[in-house]
Amino acid sequence: MLKKLMESLQQSGTQSLAKTFSRLGRMGFWVQIVVGSLPVLLMGYSFIFTRSHSGPRAGLAIVEYLTLASFLILIFTIVWFHRHTRLAQRIADPQACPPASSVISSVWTGLIASGTGLLFSMTVMMIETGHLLFYFLAAPQGGVPVIQTTGTSPASWVSAVDMMSLMALSLLVFAELVVLILSLWLLFRTMQVSAEFPPAPAQ
Repeated sequence: MLKKLMESLQQSGTQSLAKTFSRLGRMGFWVQIVVGSLPVLLMGYSFIFTRSHSGPRAGLAIVEYLTLASFLILIFTIVWFHRHTRLAQRIADPQACPPASSVISSVWTGLIASGTGLLFSMTVMMIETGHLLFYFLAAPQGGVPVIQTTGTSPASWVSAVDMMSLMALSLLVFAELVVLILSLWLLFRTMQVSAEFPPAPAQ
């Protein structure tokens, strides 16, 4: 079964690869648009109704930087997957078909970007989850207090904003994971038909 699948993929040629780039490019583009807009809506809702863009807990500066980097990478991969749909048109045209090295380089760029964004988002999620765990462990274990004061220390509490922040990060991780899977599939398909691409022009 697997052997037949591999043979059919190898025989499909650049026309099928162009359809794959077009289909997965549109899929990745819209998945990122839809899923990536949800964290923005969540944080916008939080800002409108709580008049705050963050919870009452003091956050780490590196968390803000990594979160911003994840959003920027998400914007980049959205643009890059839209570029894949344009690349599909060039692959389908025998006169304008780019060399295999150019196509593979394009796929690798999206793959590295999505992997980096996924790493940043998971790092932020682990830091934020650990921070929340610290506050819950420091609180009395009879329940979940709304406000906790310890002597002269400032009051600290976990709010709905903190949970919305984790939800936004989870959505980002989901979008970046989908992009990573699609990029890996594009790389696999490109390698399958790379022999049929025109040779790179001589320097």
